[in-house]
Amino acid sequence: MTTPDSQVPEPTGPAQQPATAPQAPRPASLERLVAVRTEVGKAVVGQDSAVTTLLIGLLCRGHVLLEGVPGVAKTLLVRTLAHSLDLDTKRVQFTPDLMPGDVTGSLVYDARTAEFSFRPGPVFTNLLLADEINRTPPKTQSALLEAMEERQVTVDGEPRPLPDPFIVIATQNPIEYEGTYALPEAQLDRFLLKATLPVPERHLETEILARHAAGFNPRDLVAAGVKRVASAEDLAIAREQVAKVMVHPDVLGYIVDICRATRHSPSLALGVSPRGATALLATSRAWAWLSGREFVTPDDVKALVFSTLAHRVALRPESAMEGVTVHSVLGTILNTIPVPR
Repeated sequence: MTTPDSQVPEPTGPAQQPATAPQAPRPASLERLVAVRTEVGKAVVGQDSAVTTLLIGLLCRGHVLLEGVPGVAKTLLVRTLAHSLDLDTKRVQFTPDLMPGDVTGSLVYDARTAEFSFRPGPVFTNLLLADEINRTPPKTQSALLEAMEERQVTVDGEPRPLPDPFIVIATQNPIEYEGTYALPEAQLDRFLLKATLPVPERHLETEILARHAAGFNPRDLVAAGVKRVASAEDLAIAREQVAKVMVHPDVLGYIVDICRATRHSPSLALGVSPRGATALLATSRAWAWLSGREFVTPDDVKALVFSTLAHRVALRPESAMEGVTVHSVLGTILNTIPVPR
């Protein structure tokens, strides 16, 4: 099963077993993280795939890039997710005049003590929402690189660790190009996943309007009935369980073959790096765990290929002119690589 346009399908649930076989109880941490999707759905309509993507990012300690036109609830999605997980979140509006110190923090002179003290920036949080990250110059974009890779920021030569958990959730507008700065490949590769938030279909948009007509206030999540159903401790336990999900050597080889095929594709100027291969392994494990299984299947890998790899590759100019897309190239690769049995 493949899913186009970077959309992650819903977990399929535990593997089917004979009726006589007893069902193993699901871990409490899994039950609580699954409940997060229900809570987010109380405030955000029609973005279940993006919620699952963000949960996978949290489970893998990976950062997520959200792409969508204005008004599809990207900010509300992050705020609601943080509320249901009882995590701290901060939002930074990226603008052309934003400086690196505005994100990481800076030294401030205190006239009373005649000393400099460190004033933490908004990066010191659990979920950092980097809104419209492609609107700020590369110098400020690169200020996030150390935080994303090392989980720390260095100010005046002193490294300062970030809280755990910590992930960056960045948003960008896919239709505006004037006044924007494309993310360089090195920074795109730091994002574990990329999700596209579509404009909701008619029946979902009708539901959104019905909620607002009934008094829904997106700034008051408590009034909307969103509850804290999980915690950082649940997330830590879940990460330990994800790390124990088994991966057969044949499935490892399947992941490697997919990634190597991108490097030899005549349509691609840039293929998936070994970092991308390890990312696909991590997301497949998290997906399998969310589905209630203790092992990874080839279908788990297929389900995460587009959201994990599409932003890590680049088309050749001539291929783009011929109407070839990254997703069509990845789809062709999935259709040609033998699936392990």
